[in-house]
Amino acid sequence: MIKLDHLSICVADHERSRNWYRTHFGFKVEFEVPERGTIALQDDAGLTLFLVKDPERARHPSCGLTFQVVDVEAKHHELVAAGVQFVNAPQKLYWGYGAELADPDGYLIHLWDERSMREKGES
Repeated sequence: MIKLDHLSICVADHERSRNWYRTHFGFKVEFEVPERGTIALQDDAGLTLFLVKDPERARHPSCGLTFQVVDVEAKHHELVAAGVQFVNAPQKLYWGYGAELADPDGYLIHLWDERSMREKGES
């Protein structure tokens, strides 16, 4: 068995990123190592996202994140109301139906849900 257990991303301000992911996506703090500028956040499925303070490397985001949500359009409305700007509102994109936004360091986040993908994402 192979299971993706965690992912590390470099961020300019680990506390700012912690608050952003907790506020907008409900990630829970698993643990923090302040002297290393590292915070471990966990999603509902048990995947840990490590936020590692490294302002120089954070200037060049090197991956994209894909989050499955219950309802992509409802999540889009919720985040817009909270002041989050989107790269793409919910629509048919090259990867299917969903929305795209960037986190505070510029990491691209794809949002999707099963129903919208099935009903609106196919050609």
